[in-house]
Amino acid sequence: MENERAHHMYHSVLRVSALTLTGTLLFVSGVLVPETKVITVETEQYLANAISASAGVAPNEYNVITAALTEQEAALDEREAVLAERELALGLSSTPQRTVWDAEMVTAINSVLLFIVVVLMVINYTLDFGYRRQRVHNVVSQSV
Repeated sequence: MENERAHHMYHSVLRVSALTLTGTLLFVSGVLVPETKVITVETEQYLANAISASAGVAPNEYNVITAALTEQEAALDEREAVLAERELALGLSSTPQRTVWDAEMVTAINSVLLFIVVVLMVINYTLDFGYRRQRVHNVVSQSV
């Protein structure tokens, strides 16, 4: 009885995780409503900024130098982005620069996770079906 309850719980967890991953995948990819993809990207940027803003250290000479270097890097990154836009506009560069954690990467990760969960569900139900069929066969053969 306890084994069947644990087995039922395992099935429930697999189903819930599959539905959760499916919902997340649909939301992040923007398949149903394109605005959800924009919301996802903006939320990720907001969280990244909020986390970086809340992690602070008391100022000292090294922090001041690091802050100045970070500002210079940000200015250079901004200038590089402007140059990349100009290159794209002029046709000098064929592909825009992309970050690692853009929405396509998150969609790909969710897709892989969903595929793994679905494969686990299929394996689980196949093994469960074989176990129950064998158990029914044993009960029938014992009663004869």
